[in-house]
Order: sequence, then structure tokens, then C-alpha cells
Amino acid sequence: MSEIETILANNREWSERMSKQESDYFPKLASQHSPDFLWIGCSDSRVPANEIVGLLPGELFVHRNVANIVYSSDVNCLSVVEYAVDVLLVKHIIVCGHYGCGGVKAALGRQSHGLIDNWLLKIKDIYARHREDIDSLRSETKKVDRLCELNVVEQVKTLTHTTIIQDAWRRGQELALHGWIYGLEDGLINDLGVRVDGVGQVPEAFRFVEGAGEK
Repeated sequence: MSEIETILANNREWSERMSKQESDYFPKLASQHSPDFLWIGCSDSRVPANEIVGLLPGELFVHRNVANIVYSSDVNCLSVVEYAVDVLLVKHIIVCGHYGCGGVKAALGRQSHGLIDNWLLKIKDIYARHREDIDSLRSETKKVDRLCELNVVEQVKTLTHTTIIQDAWRRGQELALHGWIYGLEDGLINDLGVRVDGVGQVPEAFRFVEGAGEK
């Protein structure tokens, strides 16, 4: 049996197992898509979003990319955010990184890795701004983990600077942004204490004024 055939066989076994455990599992799942949470996480296969927070697929809307980066020019990510906020009306957006992130490790070094280096430039910028703090740590592991944390904080900030998020707050929508990080070695989430739930927490230079530019 090939690797692909094995995966398909696994799927059939999983489907049968879930149906035996709960006869209406799939019909119920197919009819339900009203998540309260948007999860922006890393593509790393060791961080299965739904499983680590104990939610069903219909309860958690998920976007993943290498090193959980939010770029204001990334149409893919912002389209997900807009749909989650404007259509699904999620109440929470969670940016969740993970310790030991390979993308962060690559950004911390100077070795060329190809196209991915361009994607990771934002993390290099974070490192440049916090270099004294990071370099003061003795071990490479601690340096990487600290940069992983700072990266999460930065991506939450980037989200708060978008018109999508600020427009939601302006119209009175309940919406909070959180920064978390996941430990691969123990399976636990560390809340970094980052929570933003209103435009008043956004630096003035990044606040958009309603109707600005209109004549």
C-alpha cells in the first residue's frame, strides 16, 4: 500500500470510528459553522489548532502560515480575517505561535534558505529592534523562544492596525485579540498577556478616523 493509499484508508477508518461514536457527527458538523474564534497559527503540523484547545472544526476558524505572520499586504490572511470578523462575527482572534518555531530559528540566523527568507523579513525586523534583549539570553533555545514570543506580540499589533479590526470596534462589535504561544514539549498554551479589545488601545498614529478623506 502506498503512502497516499494509507492516508485514504486512515480517513475511512476515522470516518467510521467517528460515526460509531456519534451517529449524527458529520450531519451535525456539516450544518454548523458559527465559530466564535479565529485562530491564526503556524503551519507546523505539530500544532493542530482544534485538538489543542478541545474544539470541534465548526467551532474554530483557522488560518495558518509559516511562523504565524500577519502582513498588512497579505490578501490571503486579511481575507480570512475580514470573513471571520464581518461574516462569521467571531468574538475572539487568537494569534498563537509555538516555541522552537523553525521559521523563527531561520530568521534569527543569517543563512540563506531561499524564497522563505523574504517571508521571514518581518521577524528579522523584530529581532533587530529587540536584539539587546534577545542576545542577552545565554542559550540559543532561549533566544529562539523569546523571539517566538515577540513575534506573536507583533502580529497582534499588526492586526489592530488594520481597518478590518478598527471598523468592527467602531460599529460596536464585540471583538478581542489575544497573543498565545504553544509548548511542543508539554502541550500547554502560554497566554502572553496580550489582549486588545478596543481602538483606545491602539497607538494614535495607527488609528483610522471614520470618514477621513471624505469631502
